[in-house]
Amino acid sequence: MNASMTRFSFSALALALALSSPGLSAQPANAKPPLDTRTGPTPTAAAAEEAAARARRVPGDHIAVVVNSDVVTAGEIAGRAERGREELRRRGDPVSNEAATQQAREALIEDRVLVTHARDSGARVEEPELDRVVANVAAQNRLSLPQLLERLKADGIDVKRFRENLKDQLLIERVRDREVQGRIRITDAEIDRLLEDQQREAANNAQLNIAQILVPAPAAGAAREQARAVAEGALRRVQAGEAFAALAAELSQDANRQGGGAIGLKAPDKLPELFVQAVASLKVGEVRTQVLESAVGFHVVKLLERQAVNPDMATETRARHILLRPSEKLQPQVAAQRLFDFKQAVQSGRAKFEDLAKQHSEDGSAAQGGDLGWSVPGAFVPEFEQAMSALAPNSISEPFQSQFGLHIVQVLERREVKIDPRQRRDKARATLREKKFDDAYREWIGDLRSRAFIEVREAPL
Repeated sequence: MNASMTRFSFSALALALALSSPGLSAQPANAKPPLDTRTGPTPTAAAAEEAAARARRVPGDHIAVVVNSDVVTAGEIAGRAERGREELRRRGDPVSNEAATQQAREALIEDRVLVTHARDSGARVEEPELDRVVANVAAQNRLSLPQLLERLKADGIDVKRFRENLKDQLLIERVRDREVQGRIRITDAEIDRLLEDQQREAANNAQLNIAQILVPAPAAGAAREQARAVAEGALRRVQAGEAFAALAAELSQDANRQGGGAIGLKAPDKLPELFVQAVASLKVGEVRTQVLESAVGFHVVKLLERQAVNPDMATETRARHILLRPSEKLQPQVAAQRLFDFKQAVQSGRAKFEDLAKQHSEDGSAAQGGDLGWSVPGAFVPEFEQAMSALAPNSISEPFQSQFGLHIVQVLERREVKIDPRQRRDKARATLREKKFDDAYREWIGDLRSRAFIEVREAPL
């Protein structure tokens, strides 16, 4: 597997198409590994929705805005405005019709500025790539390609125009990424500051293992004072040299009393803030010199372990997968069932995963038995990371979808490795680029719009 593969998500496109075509439903994509098929960026949900909306036939529509060599129709503005109002209503934030129409018009003008610039930029989208995009929309909706085309026609969406508009959106994403990235500058000083911040954050977010002796108490009264006395007596015994774990087993009313009162390693945000502050100044092995009081009672606390996240270390995973690409000959439902059968065959011992991958997988890793090699976090798209991280070694996932087709994945093993300093700097550089992208994008689109020809037309009488 080539580590340079582009990481991107396709589920947004299927969702957008579902929004524009009420009969379609977007299936969640549980994993999307970067495979051997190189493709460019895919459209965002809004862009893909616009492609479907523009392809819908609206009788009696008229031109509302001319943008360079393209147009925005009144029907498009009305449709976009209604979708915006519906989204705001769902969030409980109503907006006036006039404001919604204005927002829709401005968004569509911006879209056309981008479309016309992308067309003029010389960027290209080849027909096989566009075919693959449309086929994957079908796969994500568990439809064959003919079924998808029929559904589009039934919803009044012209298939040819939809493909053309979708091609425009692909061009937009391709040109946007290229030109906006070219505007972003990252200095070595910025990288150094980010690495220092990450080091401090790792120290501040160290996992804590705290042991406690809990003496519960009512909110007030003599019983509460009696409980305080018991807790203070336990603290004195610990300070006199008695074993904390033994006293926890004897006196504590905590569920972890038989384990010496230890609650186990937890991140600070998973612990009561009262406890985090109570052990902040303690060294490992120390007991707080005062009883800690809370709403539930009194606590004698001891810091057993403080484990900081080491930013110089990473968990690598070695996994393998089998990919089937739905087509007119292989329906998505059939592909999913076939992968499920593969999983059962491996688990029952009737077949080996690597043999099935070599025979059936439609991925460049097939020759290696589907082996994707060792990967660090972030090597795959987020959905695949999520599916992979949920598996224990030697476990096999259920069949899941990606923009490439349907997969099953098996985690083989994991290991802790030291991150090369250059890799850390490269990752920090990527993080900074992502943070600066929005501002660079707004600056870029502002420049394009200032140079564009825009004419707003009145509705015909």
